[in-house]
Amino acid sequence: MAAVATSTAPSGSSTTKPHPPITILKRSRADIPVSQNKFLKKTARGKVLNILRERYVRDDIPCGFEGCTLCNEFPGFRSVLPAQGYSQQKKYGGGEGHWLVIDTNIVLHQMDLLTALPISLPLIIPSTTIRETRHRSLPLYNRLQQLIQDEERCIWVWWNEERRETATLPKESEDGAKEGINDKNDRAIRQTLHFYPEHLAASTSKAPKLVLLTDDRRNREVADAEGLAAVSAREYVDGMIGEDRERLVDLVVGGVDEVSTAEKKGKRIYQDYLPQDTLTAGVKTGRFHQGHFNANQYNYLEGTVNVPGLNKPVLLVGREAMNRSVNGDVVIVEILPESQWKAPGSEVVDQDLALRDDDADDDESPGLAEKEKQKAKEEKMDVDQATKRKPQAVLPTGRVVGVVKRNWRAYVCHIDRSSLSDAALTSLSQQTVFATPLSTSLPRIRLRTRQAPQLLDQKILVTIDSWSINSRYPDGHFVRALGKVESKEAEQESLLLEYEVPYRPFGRAILGCLPVEGDKWVVPPKSAENLAWRDREDLRDLLICSIDPPGCQDIDDALHARKLPNGNIEAGVHIADVSHFVHPDNPMDSEAASRGTTVYLVDKRIDMLPALLGTNLCSLRPFVERLAFSVIWELDQDANIVKVRFVKSVIASKEAFTYEAAQVRKDNKSLKDPLTDSIRLLNHLAIKLKAARMRAGALSLSSPELKIHLNSSESAEPIDVEQKEQRETNSLVEEFMLLANISVAAKIQETFPATAVLRRHCPPPKTNFEALQDILQKRKNMTLDVSSSGALAASLDACVDPKEPEFNTLVRIMATRCMLSAEYFCSGSVSKETYGHYGLASPIYTHFTSPIRRYADVLAHRQLAAAINYTPLHPSLQSKSHVEKTLNVVNKRHRLAQMAGRASVEFYVGLALKARGAKTGQGDGGSREEAFVIRTFKNGLAVFVSKLGLEGLITFAKDTHDFDAENYTINVPTANGDKVGISVFDKITVDISIEKDVNTQRGKVKMVMVSPVNSELLQTHKPVP
Repeated sequence: MAAVATSTAPSGSSTTKPHPPITILKRSRADIPVSQNKFLKKTARGKVLNILRERYVRDDIPCGFEGCTLCNEFPGFRSVLPAQGYSQQKKYGGGEGHWLVIDTNIVLHQMDLLTALPISLPLIIPSTTIRETRHRSLPLYNRLQQLIQDEERCIWVWWNEERRETATLPKESEDGAKEGINDKNDRAIRQTLHFYPEHLAASTSKAPKLVLLTDDRRNREVADAEGLAAVSAREYVDGMIGEDRERLVDLVVGGVDEVSTAEKKGKRIYQDYLPQDTLTAGVKTGRFHQGHFNANQYNYLEGTVNVPGLNKPVLLVGREAMNRSVNGDVVIVEILPESQWKAPGSEVVDQDLALRDDDADDDESPGLAEKEKQKAKEEKMDVDQATKRKPQAVLPTGRVVGVVKRNWRAYVCHIDRSSLSDAALTSLSQQTVFATPLSTSLPRIRLRTRQAPQLLDQKILVTIDSWSINSRYPDGHFVRALGKVESKEAEQESLLLEYEVPYRPFGRAILGCLPVEGDKWVVPPKSAENLAWRDREDLRDLLICSIDPPGCQDIDDALHARKLPNGNIEAGVHIADVSHFVHPDNPMDSEAASRGTTVYLVDKRIDMLPALLGTNLCSLRPFVERLAFSVIWELDQDANIVKVRFVKSVIASKEAFTYEAAQVRKDNKSLKDPLTDSIRLLNHLAIKLKAARMRAGALSLSSPELKIHLNSSESAEPIDVEQKEQRETNSLVEEFMLLANISVAAKIQETFPATAVLRRHCPPPKTNFEALQDILQKRKNMTLDVSSSGALAASLDACVDPKEPEFNTLVRIMATRCMLSAEYFCSGSVSKETYGHYGLASPIYTHFTSPIRRYADVLAHRQLAAAINYTPLHPSLQSKSHVEKTLNVVNKRHRLAQMAGRASVEFYVGLALKARGAKTGQGDGGSREEAFVIRTFKNGLAVFVSKLGLEGLITFAKDTHDFDAENYTINVPTANGDKVGISVFDKITVDISIEKDVNTQRGKVKMVMVSPVNSELLQTHKPVP
C-alpha cells in the first residue's frame, strides 16, 4: 500500500520549482519472510549471538537498461547498460552481444583482471557480490568501490537483494538440511540472470545475452543446468578477440576450482597451517603468540616476530620455520623449548646470489634440492656458532604455525633474466619465470607470462596469488609494466606503488567540495552578519611572518612575538584553518582521511588536499588575508607560560622567510625594524624553551638529512648532493610548533578525555639497546644509560671522540634505530600513564601545526574548535572506534610516506653519483668517501656514509679473514701479508658506484673498500690444499 503526498510552490513565487512527490511505502505481510535475515554470529570471545536484520524489498529499483520502458520513471534511473552489448568475444559475441554478471570469487581472486577489462564491456555487479566482498576482504571491497565509481566505465550495481523479484531466502532440502550461505549467495546471483531476460522482454525483443563470470565450477554447473550462460575467467579471456586477449591473458589467476601444478605433484616443503580455532585458542592460553613477521634484510633465511609480552623478538631460522611468511604478515608463532633457542646468524646471505640457478619450472630438480639442503646446513651451522660465541644474544626461537592476515599486495619487480633459457628469450609462448621484488626483504615470485622477453628491461607490477606447501616460492601474476628500468618516470611510479602512495588525481566529487569562487576566493569583508567572521579575532595588524624551507608553497604556520606592557612577552603560532574548508564526511574529507598525509619526494609532492587549498586558499602566503587557528601565549622572560588562549582568527602575514633569510635578518645587527625584532624575540624564547626541554630529559636524536641539487625545475636532473645545514631559525620554528602541539593536546584531552586525537612515543624496551651498549663498551669504553630519557640524553652527550667529530652524530643515529616509532592514538584507548612522548619528554602531545599536509592535525583542529565552543564536535569524533580506525590508517600512511621520501632521496643520490661519474669520466661510479663501520659480519661489513646518508654492504669470501664476533672485529690480510683489524665505529674509505644487476636489472649502490684494504682482493677464496 502506498500513500503519495505532493507539495507545490507558493502562488506568489514564479521561480521556485515544485518538490518531487514523496512516496511512502508500507511493507505488506507477504514481504515479511523475505525482509528478515536471521543468522548466527560468533564473537571474538566465543559467544554465539542470534542476529536478526531487516531489509526493505521494493518494486521501484531500476535495472539500468537504457531502453527500459518499465524502469525509466523510477528514482535513481540512469542509462548505463547499452542495447548493444560487448561483441569482441568468440563465444558470446554474436547477435546483440552480451553483458557480464560478476560473481564474488571474481572480485576476490581476479580483481586485477576485472579492473583491466575493456571499458566498453557492460558489467552488472549484484549487491550480493558487493556485500560478500566486504565481508571477506575490506581492501578488495575498497578497490571494487573505486571501480564502480569510475564514470568512464559501463558498470551497473544491481540491488538484487532489495528488488522483490530477485530477493532470496535460504532453502531447505527435502531431508530438512539448510542451505549453506555460499550456496544461497550463488543462487541469489544466478537469480539476476533469470530476472533480466524476463524484465527486458517488455522493452525489447533483442536484448543482449547475460553471462555469469565465475571461477566456481559448481556454480557454473548449476547455472548450465538452469539454462544460464556461465564461464570461467580463464575461458572468457581465452575467447576474447584481438589485442584485448593478448593484454589480459597474463592477468588471469588460476581459478578457485583450479589445481596448481605444485599441488598436483611434488613433495611437501612446508607444514600446513593449524586450523583457525586451534590458533585462536592457543593465543588465548599463551601457547601461541601473534605478531608481525619481519624479514631479515641481510639474510633471507632468517626473520623475527615482535610479539606483545616478550622483551625480545622471536627468531625464525630457515624456510620451514618461517613457513611461507611474507614481510608484514600477521602470523601466529609457537615458541620452541628454551634448549632450542638460538642467536641470529652473523653471515650475509643474499637471496639473489644464493638462488640464482633455481629453475622456475621445477622445485624438484636433484641439484636444487641438494643446494637448498647445503644452504640450510650452512645457516644452521652459522646460528649454532653465533649461539656459542654470544650466549647473551640468544633470542626466543620459534616457528610459524598460522597466518592471521596476509600483507600481500602488488609488488614492483624485475624479471630475473637467469630464469629464462636462451631459447626462451625470443619465444612468445607462455613460460614460467621469476620476478624479483624491489625490496630485498621479499621472496622471489613465480609467474607465468607470454611477455617475458619484452619485460626483461622493464619494471613491472606483480601480485602474489598463493603459496603452496609444495613450492619454495609464492605464485603470482603479472599486472602491468611500469616502464623501462632506470627511466625516471618508471622509477617514480614504482616508488609510489611500492609504498602504497595514493597518487590518483582528485575526482570530480572531491573538487566539487572546493569553494565555487576558485582561486578568486578571498576573506570576506569584516561584518557582524558574515559567518566567516563569527567569533574570529582580527589579527591582521600583528607583525606575523612564516619561516619555511626554500620553495615551500603549502605554508601551514606563521608566528609573531611582541613585548607586553607588564614586561612579559606575547607569542603566537598561527595555523592554516583547513577545517573551515574541509568539512567532516564530505568526499574531500574522506579522500584526505584515506591519503593521511602529503608525501614529499625530491622533485614532486603528492598532496593530501587539492592544490587550490594546499598551496593557495589555506596557505598562509604573505601580503594576503587568510583564515587561521591561533594559539597565543603570555610568557615571562624565561619562557614560562603565564596563560594560553586558542582562537579562530584572520591574519595577514607580512613576510615569508626561508630559514636562511630569517637567519641572515636576525644576525644583521644594523636592522632594527619591528619585524626583525619579532624574530629575535622569538629566537630568545626558543632558546629558553629548548633548554627547558633538555633539562626535562628530551632527546636530541639524529637522522641524516640531505639536500639534492637539481639542474633546473624543468629537467629535475640531480647534479650534486650535500647534507642540509641546520640553522638557529630551524630550531626557532621547531620549538614553537612543539609548544603549540603540547598546549593543544592538553586542551583537547581535558575536554574530550575519551576521543582526543593524540600522539605518543613509547619508551623503548631496554633490550633494544643491548647490542649498542655492548659495542660502545667494548670499542670505546663508553656506557649508555637507558634507565630514563634524561639518562639516555646525558649518555649520548657524553659519547664524544675528540679525534672524530662525527662520532657523536653516528651514535645518535644508531640510538634512533633502537627506538620505537611514534604513533597517533585515541586518548580513550590507552591508560593515561602511557600518553607520554619519550623523545620530547612531554607527558602529552599531538599534531596540530600542519593540517595542510597531515590529516591527524585536521582532526585536532575540529576537536579544538569544539573545545572552545566555536563549533559542535562532529559525531564521528565522539566515537572511539571511529577515531581508532581513522588513526590506524593515518599511522600506516605516515610510516609509508616517510619510507617513500627516504627512497626518493636514495634514488636521486644514485643519479647524483652518476652525474659525478660522468663529470670525472668514471662511468656509473664517481665518489670516493669516508664511511663508518656500523656492523660486522662473518663475510662482510655494513657501513654508513654520513656525507651522502647512504648505508651499504661490503662483502667478501668467508675464508679470506678472521672474524671476531665477540669484539665486533674482522682481521683482514694486507698486501704484504700482515693483518689489519676493522671494527665497528672505525672509519674506512670506500668507492661508491651504481651497479646494475645483470639478471634482475636492479640498480643498486655498490661500495668497495679501498682503505685500509682493498675489499676486491678479498672476493676469492683461499686455495684449498
